[in-house]
Amino acid sequence: MNAPLGVSLDWFEEWRRRRGEDPPDFGALPAMADLPPLLRFQDGRPVKTPAEWEQRRAELRALLEQYMWGRIPETAPRIAAAEIAAEERERGMIRRKILVSFDTAPVISIYVKIEIETFTPDGRGPFPVFLTQSNHRAWAMVGASRGYMACVYPAADGTDQSSLFVDAYPDRDWTAIPRRAWLASRVLDYLFTLDEVDQDKVCVTGHSRNGKQSLIAAAIDERITAVVASSAGDPCTAPYRFHSEAGLVCSIEHLTRAQPHWFHPRLRFFTGREHKLPIDAHACLALIAPRHCLLSTALNDGCESSFAVERAVRAARPVYELLGSTDALRIRWRPGAHETCAEDIHSYFDWFDRAFGRGTREFPDESLYHFDWDTWRERAGDIPKAPSDACEAIAWSLGEAPPAAVGWDMAYGKETDHDALMLVRLRTPADVERIPVQFGDYLAGDLYVPRDLGGTPPAVIWLHPLSYPQGYRGHYAGDGTIEPIFIQLAQRGIACFAFDQLGFGRRIREGTSFYERYPRWSKLGRMTHDVRAALDFLLKGGGRFGFTVSSEYKTEVPAVDADRLFCLGYSIGGMVALYAAALDERIAGVACFCGFTPLRTDTDDKPTGGIRRWWEWYNVQPRLGLYDKREQDLPFDFEDILSLIAPRPCLISSPLHDRDADFDEVKACVQRAAPAWDEAPPAGGLTHVTPETYNRFHQSEYDTFFAWLDKVL
Repeated sequence: MNAPLGVSLDWFEEWRRRRGEDPPDFGALPAMADLPPLLRFQDGRPVKTPAEWEQRRAELRALLEQYMWGRIPETAPRIAAAEIAAEERERGMIRRKILVSFDTAPVISIYVKIEIETFTPDGRGPFPVFLTQSNHRAWAMVGASRGYMACVYPAADGTDQSSLFVDAYPDRDWTAIPRRAWLASRVLDYLFTLDEVDQDKVCVTGHSRNGKQSLIAAAIDERITAVVASSAGDPCTAPYRFHSEAGLVCSIEHLTRAQPHWFHPRLRFFTGREHKLPIDAHACLALIAPRHCLLSTALNDGCESSFAVERAVRAARPVYELLGSTDALRIRWRPGAHETCAEDIHSYFDWFDRAFGRGTREFPDESLYHFDWDTWRERAGDIPKAPSDACEAIAWSLGEAPPAAVGWDMAYGKETDHDALMLVRLRTPADVERIPVQFGDYLAGDLYVPRDLGGTPPAVIWLHPLSYPQGYRGHYAGDGTIEPIFIQLAQRGIACFAFDQLGFGRRIREGTSFYERYPRWSKLGRMTHDVRAALDFLLKGGGRFGFTVSSEYKTEVPAVDADRLFCLGYSIGGMVALYAAALDERIAGVACFCGFTPLRTDTDDKPTGGIRRWWEWYNVQPRLGLYDKREQDLPFDFEDILSLIAPRPCLISSPLHDRDADFDEVKACVQRAAPAWDEAPPAGGLTHVTPETYNRFHQSEYDTFFAWLDKVL
């Protein structure tokens, strides 16, 4: 569900007024494109021993409380009484409802009563303890069937009894999710008074927002010896540096508007400045070390980018290695979106059994995105020297494409309805028609057209950003209250062709194995190849034509205007759009939003992360790695790419506060390329807009594109 970005920020301004809180001094905060190192103290000293880690651990927890959680009480309330309100014995199990009362003295004496529910197998025990939240009651039943004493505690939406403790700690500014996590510890205080509890075997799990609190519970309470976070997302498993609006996933902007009570308001200051956060999600995982932590991540879950989760785990793993528990941190990739099933829950108990020595099921350490450049370099063999001609060098940087056929009239292989439903693509307004097709070498795409289409409209190929879970649709497309760009284009009478780029949406695993299959090509080369395949498809034939799979099945695809085919790209999609337009003159014009920063000046010390992003992190252009530490020697740059597009219309949008680009360098690059358009017609040419905003693609950016497109059409 998209976050309602129309929600007012009055609450934030009121909080600032009440607390007298000013934004941080962003100039004094270091800019880090990658995740802040965990094994380094704030003063720069390295952490070398487990004893030093305990000191660093305290630093990290303090940072998490300052910027994300709020301050959590250090003093636990006293258990005043416990009363069994109901008890049933059936089917080899005892179910109890228990009222547990707490006295919060000596801070402020408030008497708080909460209700928990336990499911205890018959027998003498002691039993391992399984904690989960009240809306996962069915998970507790699975736990009882697996020999666990399962306890359901009231810390979920609709049953959040942690709020009863707020008045008892007036000096604490903790927020809802950390407060619910703290309640798990209070329930554990009571359970540890029971003889049937094995205090050395305690585990907790939850899904989505409950997954967030489960991780925080394990981070703050070392009595919890194993945790599974199911689709927890930001800011606990998905670092904001890799989980922002640039990926059309949940972000600081979305979370602080849609769920402002979940985490600390101070987080809001870092919207668009995620690289300035002194802390990120990987620290939460590190606080759990050396105990067992499993992240259950669905590949197409719009609430949790699989790329971001993997980055967090890789950054936290050195802590587990330091503490001698390398195998205690894992990701369990599961198919589908945000849902779970019985097999998922049983696998969570397999993880707990493994942690407690009760089972031996293996959890493979499978990486979807890790790229070893040296291994690629060896596999690629002899790479020819880059040509001195800029155009040839651009093609060289994309690698050596394999033979390719031009194909069409093949309907088999279109996206199925169940996949389209999972990726939120079946939802179209009444005035727009979505036509699923197959194009290129067995790729699935969708053509969006007005339902009352007449004539041959212009067409736009939409190239999406780093939206791993849902590809071209994105989970939080636009501002959450508006239709995504491809729908709005169709509503304006313009055909829009959209497809998942390599490594995103339905094509995540295709990206994982790419360099084993094509060591001399590149992912960026493949992406531009797919754009050309989309052009082949759109330019096939005149009038209306159909694809026939059987006599019962036919897809009618309307023709588009062959002279008015445009590319629109955002983030990495903007980069793809520029490369494609430079190399294929069939593209009549191109619009690029937040798509590049010049290569020769994009060094490792830049807050962008440097060109290392492209040859290593996202591994879309590995030949750039040949110029590591000597970027100035690159044989081409973006002014060369832009010049190849001239004199066709080109729109470049580079916001002033894009953390992925150097604004001054982008501006200078565009100025260097501008003379190539000296002979361009007045309605076309090179247009450079510089909005005073950050890296995003909302309605204001849509409107900028529409205004430009209206002009060039």
